[in-house]
Amino acid sequence: MHLYTRNECIDLMNRWGGEGRPFLFAVPFDAGSGWVVPADAVPEGVFFQVPLESRMPDAVPLPEPVEFRAEPPDFEAYCRAFACVQSHLMRGDSYLLNLCFPSRLETNLSLRDFAARAVSPYKLLVDGEFACFSPEAFVTVRGGVMRSFPMKGTIRADVPDAERRLLEDEKERREHATIVDLLRNDLAMVCEGVHVPRFRYVEEVETSRGAILQTSSEVCGCLPEGWQGRLGDVLFRLLPAGSVSGAPKEWTVRAIREAEPYERGFYTGVFGFFDGESLDSAVAIRFVEASVEGLVYRSGGGITVLSDAEEEYRELIDKVYVPFAF
Repeated sequence: MHLYTRNECIDLMNRWGGEGRPFLFAVPFDAGSGWVVPADAVPEGVFFQVPLESRMPDAVPLPEPVEFRAEPPDFEAYCRAFACVQSHLMRGDSYLLNLCFPSRLETNLSLRDFAARAVSPYKLLVDGEFACFSPEAFVTVRGGVMRSFPMKGTIRADVPDAERRLLEDEKERREHATIVDLLRNDLAMVCEGVHVPRFRYVEEVETSRGAILQTSSEVCGCLPEGWQGRLGDVLFRLLPAGSVSGAPKEWTVRAIREAEPYERGFYTGVFGFFDGESLDSAVAIRFVEASVEGLVYRSGGGITVLSDAEEEYRELIDKVYVPFAF
């Protein structure tokens, strides 16, 4: 897949948006590059699904038995990164930072298996590179109304009184409120009349390891007339996604680069589809990537001054799941 520079991506999105030409796009976390392809020229081996459009490969029979085991990251390495994050939080550089690590997979499932079978509203498969099955929208646009659905806060559904514990957890409540406030400010840079019609609603997600509960909110605003011809400018103005970076963004991203011992690449970037009139896009989480050591699953969670390293490490591990049964 040909990578364009940031400015080239913006120019293509603006031009094709203004022409009403449908296209697919993906942008890495650092938003310094990306790829944009016309909907009628999506390369072989690239498949996607969003509410507006679905072009996914057919599912093939799974191997028997299915093997799926994750080797979590080294806890001492995680603690070093966690301590680095806490030092930035204590200095006031950031007050919420999303810390991510890869877990190596021992599995006989392929990237196509993950993408084709995952039950998720947003999916992107680049054969030989990665499969993403994200539950989280970045922004959607319908009739000039932009909406974002920040997702922050999870708990295993089998925990006693799980929903109440999730909603009353002080750390999770503050973390979620911070991200919603960040998204309100982000959308206000490109929209008018920004408001929050739904705050901290709970959804259940079925996974191969049992159900989990997660909290989301809805933030929306109205784009100015002619937004399609400025679509690239609008999208890149909002990057990186606040729910997978933190707040304030600029200083938090600097701290992420210091704390995390690798490049995120397309993980926690965004991808989406413009159909000529409307837009769907997603945050690239729930992400399996091919590496020289085999497949790795990337996951993470929000860190605040109230965070505990062991609890955050367990959350990172709990997020290594696939949303289908086997």
